[in-house]
Amino acid sequence: MREHDQVPPARGRRSRRFDDDDPQFLKRSRHVTPRAFDTNADLDQPETGDRWSSWDQAVHGPEPRPDWLVTDLAAVDTELGVLKTGKEADVHLVRRGVPGTDRTCLLAAKRYRDADHRLFHRDAGYLEGRRVRRSRENRAMAARTSFGRQVIAGQWASAEFAALAQLWQLGVELGSVAVPYPVQLLGTELMLEFVGDPDEGQAAPRLAQLRPEPAELRNLWDQLVAALVVLARAGMAHGDLSPYNLLVHGDRLVLIDLPQVVDVVANPQGRDFLARDVRVVSAWFAARGLSAELTDPTELTTRLLAEAGVR
Repeated sequence: MREHDQVPPARGRRSRRFDDDDPQFLKRSRHVTPRAFDTNADLDQPETGDRWSSWDQAVHGPEPRPDWLVTDLAAVDTELGVLKTGKEADVHLVRRGVPGTDRTCLLAAKRYRDADHRLFHRDAGYLEGRRVRRSRENRAMAARTSFGRQVIAGQWASAEFAALAQLWQLGVELGSVAVPYPVQLLGTELMLEFVGDPDEGQAAPRLAQLRPEPAELRNLWDQLVAALVVLARAGMAHGDLSPYNLLVHGDRLVLIDLPQVVDVVANPQGRDFLARDVRVVSAWFAARGLSAELTDPTELTTRLLAEAGVR
């Protein structure tokens, strides 16, 4: 058994500088690492679990990092099953722990599918305002070639990672928006904080699954409005907001699934995406009993556009 402070062989200590349109970075994942091409790879596998932690190969989340997060290079990632399947990505439950110690944490690994099995819906509208530096990549994205779709996948992953990092820091500062902590980004895989019961491995329920009592319903609405204001002040709209990508953890509303985050100012359709977000969630809360005056989507949209500086 390896000691917890021993670095696994043939692993670098420096995380890569992130470049969201670097073709080599986009092709990397936790399943394809330099060890995969090592004829002695089997000798380097951990004695327990599935594979060594990919922490040292990845881009890391913002500091200060949460106390619960395991970052030891000798940690092992163990696959526990699938939390969610979707059109663009699947989310897996992973336990990261250091063998021989009690240092463990649960993570949600969001893995975007390869270019031939991905169904990004209406992606052209979301990609407006997002550009990469290389003209070759821009042309490939526009033509939706196999390589172009891979670049697009990298943009979805990096956009979600960047948005979560920014919102996490705003949440720390302001306390008015909650998102899962973005642990790391490697290729088109995001490792995120698991939001739920760590003892049972049970994810927090989605808002759509609940039937809140009036007082709780009003509290959740107030939290949602406060979060949307924070996003708007940062120039962002969720882009695909619904009761299905809002979790309720205890009494806290948590925003998830932000690959389609939209720059309200740079994207010509930014106003429309923001207005649609508001319409969808307002309709859900109104159908559960909140007053039409409180959930008026036109009034809230106007307020958020003003917060974003869009006239």
